Amino acid sequence: MFKKIPLHTQIIAGLVLGLVFGLVIIQFGISPDFTIDYIKPIGTIFINSLKMIAVPLVFASLIVGVSNLGDISKLSRIGGKTIFTYIFTTVIAISLGLALVNIFQPGKSLPNDTKENLMALYDDAAGSKTKQAEAIQNQSPLQPLVDIVPENLFNAASDNSLMLQVVFFAIIMGIALLQIPKKKSQPVIAFFDGINDVIIKIVGFIMLIAPYGVFALMASLIVEIAGENPESAFVLLYALLKYSLVVVGGLFLMAFVVYPSILKGFTKISYMHFFKAIRPAQLLAFSTSSSSATLPVTMKQVEEEIGVSEEVSSFVLPLGATINMDGTSLYQGVAAVFIAQALGMDLSLTQQLTIVLTATLASIGSAGVPGAGLIMLIIVLESINVPAAGIALIIAPDRILDMFRTAVNVTGDAAVCCVVASTEGELPTGLIRDSNPLTPNVDDLEEK
Repeated sequence: MFKKIPLHTQIIAGLVLGLVFGLVIIQFGISPDFTIDYIKPIGTIFINSLKMIAVPLVFASLIVGVSNLGDISKLSRIGGKTIFTYIFTTVIAISLGLALVNIFQPGKSLPNDTKENLMALYDDAAGSKTKQAEAIQNQSPLQPLVDIVPENLFNAASDNSLMLQVVFFAIIMGIALLQIPKKKSQPVIAFFDGINDVIIKIVGFIMLIAPYGVFALMASLIVEIAGENPESAFVLLYALLKYSLVVVGGLFLMAFVVYPSILKGFTKISYMHFFKAIRPAQLLAFSTSSSSATLPVTMKQVEEEIGVSEEVSSFVLPLGATINMDGTSLYQGVAAVFIAQALGMDLSLTQQLTIVLTATLASIGSAGVPGAGLIMLIIVLESINVPAAGIALIIAPDRILDMFRTAVNVTGDAAVCCVVASTEGELPTGLIRDSNPLTPNVDDLEEK
């Protein structure tokens, strides 16, 4: 019976049931012991499962993504343009998210007693925060660059807070694989490609327990935070609603302001025609929450409706499905700061710049499948010393927000593909703007 219900519906049901369960426990004065002892561990298992696959997911997918560039000469031209533009849009997305969350401050709306209760929940993870902050203040300005280079890869792989070191080594290894003979590199690439597929399948397994994990996390969170006061639970939910609106608002700005501006500045494509052309891919991305699953439709629409050559689209779009996660990166920036605000932790400018750097690099290794964004968020949180367990605060609406941000991811892939195609002279003149920037060439469209 449950197999016939879509996963996102099951997750929403788990969220609602967990909320209702927690409020019932509070309202009727039932002891929270059963919830803490027998329900909360299910949520803990779910979070630990996501942490478990973080390193292999990033390592394998990043090596495959870099090595798929083909050769260094291609990397220097089309590949260079593609990667630079993807990184450029990702930095814009993260910066936009950080700006919005700092302006609206959804986590600041929580009363101090609620923040203290939240921090108490994650006290073990956050207890050394003050000492770590003092250490950061006393370190060299170039220390972050030093910290990126691993002294011991296996040590870095055993600690999610050192994920940047894993990312660095994976990029270096991917480039090295491009420069050795194919007969030697191919087995290695095939191995990591297989590992990547296996990890993505494991992500699918983990997402099967997501409804139960969401139920457990929400129920235990409400019980532990609200205690004897149900009003505290509603205050927390109100803050969560504000957080969700900030994320969705940022995603809409990316889709309807940033991307049209980029298209107008670097191509002659009518952005009205662009959005009309990729609408099927956006809808599929929204329903599946998977940019990888949407890739064939994205390629078809970009090639047939916009006119990008197959040579460009077959290179830029698969790479984008691997390394370009604008919507996910924006969400990570907002979520990281929101969690810190909710815990009463003030992030310094250096820490927020670390979010930009970490989220940008983490997005390169993020798989285009449902649930991968949560794994990347754990990396971002631990890089700024915010308790990773804090994702319990934002996991409830994550599946719904995942649908929005995946649609933005796919839109960004298509927009960058058009930019690269334009610089390579691979766009037909019939689909460009004439004297009226919103009007496509009608005659050519009718012929099409």
